[in-house]
Amino acid sequence: MSTARSPQTDRPTFPEGYGIPSTAEGLLRWDEVEPRLREAQHYWLSSVRPDGRPHSVPRWGVWLDGRFWYDGAPTTRHTRNVEANPAVTLTLESGTEVVIVEGESRATRAEADGLGGRLAQAFGKYADSGYSPGPDSWAGEDGGGLRVLTPHRVLAWFAFPTDCTRFTFDGGD
Repeated sequence: MSTARSPQTDRPTFPEGYGIPSTAEGLLRWDEVEPRLREAQHYWLSSVRPDGRPHSVPRWGVWLDGRFWYDGAPTTRHTRNVEANPAVTLTLESGTEVVIVEGESRATRAEADGLGGRLAQAFGKYADSGYSPGPDSWAGEDGGGLRVLTPHRVLAWFAFPTDCTRFTFDGGD
């Protein structure tokens, strides 16, 4: 399922000399970018420590309904970071076919008979790696450590600099 929130599309701002086109010709479409978020196996999540230092960690997760869903213990460094400052950046592994998601991470829950079932199905991509959460995995009082990243802005390019595209969602800057 695609995001219900349709992003605005334009060129990102780069310094002079990077060769970013000045026209909209060649901009990526969201339906070219979102499948990469859905199909990825590995993601990098960056947060900010309370003292201002950056922290990055590889994460498993799923892109569903226009958001990134992941789970983990509340004692992990990245969870403690986002509890204090929810601003995060999520990236895929490639440095040439780039997708960078900027947004906010919040704790949440998912009931087994609704979102929990859909999340469990999406997390099925990790079954061969030994991770198969059930539909009720995120229904408890603490939500099973479930978090959701809501995007504000996504930067993407697959043929730099000609297709550099910024997607801005409602509430993003």
